[in-house]
Amino acid sequence: MPARRSSHRQQALAAQGALHPHPERVTAALFHEGLFFDAHDAVQVKYEMLRRVRDEAAQVAATAAAFGFSRPTFYQAREAFAQGGLPGLVPRKRGPKGPHKLTDEILAALAQVRDDDDAGLPARELARRLRRDFGITAHPRSIERSLARFRQHRGKKRSAPR
Repeated sequence: MPARRSSHRQQALAAQGALHPHPERVTAALFHEGLFFDAHDAVQVKYEMLRRVRDEAAQVAATAAAFGFSRPTFYQAREAFAQGGLPGLVPRKRGPKGPHKLTDEILAALAQVRDDDDAGLPARELARRLRRDFGITAHPRSIERSLARFRQHRGKKRSAPR
């Protein structure tokens, strides 16, 4: 595969979160024999790792190492594949999946406070009230972004046909 095309593919894989973190560790021969298999494609590498253990009865530890992953990663991939098929092998975003401080209920209260004030309270004042009324600290800019998302989401809910 030409370097330019390979670079473009790697950029696409990175954008999708499917770039193998250590392609240099993939020693499985099929990733070095032809153009189809790409050691940079984490989904493809994980699938082939699972297939080899299932279809060829290969040992888990040795197979995981040959595909550049750990044994625990093999088991996680097997479970993800069992639950979600091939899309289950796409790496998930790490970290919190939703707000843990500024929940919908708290944002509704802050939106109401802001709406009740004719001038629209600045985010700094909302942060002060959030700390005073709920015992929660949040940066004023975080409050602004969360309120904007909340209002946008709430507007979509209201305009949806019933």
